[in-house]
Amino acid sequence: MENALGIRNKRQGRKWISGGTVVQRRSSSAGGLAELVRCNHALEDELGNIRRDHDDLRRALYEAAHAQRRLCGPRQLRRGLFEIADEIFPVHHLSGDFISVFEFEDDLVFAIGDIAGKGLAAGMWFTYLVGIMQSQFATLGDPAATVAAMNRDLLRAGAQAPLSTLILARLKPNDGEITYCNAGHPPALLLHSDGQSEALSRGGPVLGALHQASFVDGTATLRPGDKLLGYSDGILECSNSSGIDFGVERVLDAMRHSCGFTASATLFSVLAAVEGFAGNRTREDDMALIVVHRAVQ
Repeated sequence: MENALGIRNKRQGRKWISGGTVVQRRSSSAGGLAELVRCNHALEDELGNIRRDHDDLRRALYEAAHAQRRLCGPRQLRRGLFEIADEIFPVHHLSGDFISVFEFEDDLVFAIGDIAGKGLAAGMWFTYLVGIMQSQFATLGDPAATVAAMNRDLLRAGAQAPLSTLILARLKPNDGEITYCNAGHPPALLLHSDGQSEALSRGGPVLGALHQASFVDGTATLRPGDKLLGYSDGILECSNSSGIDFGVERVLDAMRHSCGFTASATLFSVLAAVEGFAGNRTREDDMALIVVHRAVQ
């Protein structure tokens, strides 16, 4: 009910507001609601753009990871009595660890390396390092000479180039002789069929550190029944809930337990040992493994 002053009763759910003021406030409320709706639509459009950008980024990273893996070469390669199996396991989409397997003349060439850092920044250098390694080896044909040339290339790239480690090896399938150069990488392990082992440690310092660095070749022989395992430090430094690292001795034990396995089975046997040791602890570094096996005639 409205009184003589045009004021509506409070019981009807209205405030004690007179005449034209009611109309003005209704108009103001309608304008505020329209502005709120407009802002909500703008926010939804912006969120939609962010989601599309996020999906595009994930797709680009996924494609980059697949391209990176293809650059590594085949996951499995057989040549006569020799079998090579390899895999990389990045923490994120892109890996700072890298592997390369390719043929040169009548020989097999394989490499495993680690670029300082992880994720996108390290992954961007992956292509560069694998590219110059394959290019230089095609010209020089020798591990130590190739590694020295790579070191010079990295130093010419300037301060932005990351430090990197690498084992580069050339295998002669006719007699199992391996010529290799280790540039500051965890030594690959050669496990002989009689249970004895040796570490492939000859070479030189990490890549991209010293202008006057010198690199030398080492040699080893893969005899019938022998296996060679190359790995990144993500394997050695994978720790359990007590903070204990997996370490070299456990790598060797895992290799010995895979006696009689193929190269591929050995690789996943070692990986299973690492993951079993770590338990539920979150992995913090990329991991890479390469196994070379010579079958018994």
